[in-house]
Amino acid sequence: MLKSLEAERGRIDRAIDKLVQQSPLWCAKLDLLISVPGVGDIVARTLLAELPELGGVDRHQIAALAGVAPFSRDSGRRKGRRFVRAGRVQVRAPLYMACLVAIQHNPPLKTLYRRLRASGKPTRLALVAVMRKLLTMLNAILRDNHPWAFEA
Repeated sequence: MLKSLEAERGRIDRAIDKLVQQSPLWCAKLDLLISVPGVGDIVARTLLAELPELGGVDRHQIAALAGVAPFSRDSGRRKGRRFVRAGRVQVRAPLYMACLVAIQHNPPLKTLYRRLRASGKPTRLALVAVMRKLLTMLNAILRDNHPWAFEA
């Protein structure tokens, strides 16, 4: 059964590759997305398929669509905790995995994560902040049609 499922996954991956290669627009977007350290083929394809608004909306809207924007629970004078919710689950899971890789290999995101952790923020909060920053970077890269470049 396991070999059958692996063969099916391979067939599906080849079909996705073929479809992406047939579209010059998707090829260009895929190349732009994978230029960012931490973002691989699977994450890039998932973002292209599940988040077609990427590159066409502002950073606040894209964060809300992906479910990494903080919402407040304020009422009158009471100031509640901020939390993330809603959004597209299909996008959050691969984005989380890309974030874990990015905090190891992407200097700006690594710095952001370490700064948040050093200031006493919980791990989960720091990871969600890095996810939002990564998504914002990817949105800007597609909007400007310019590959990622880091100058130290």
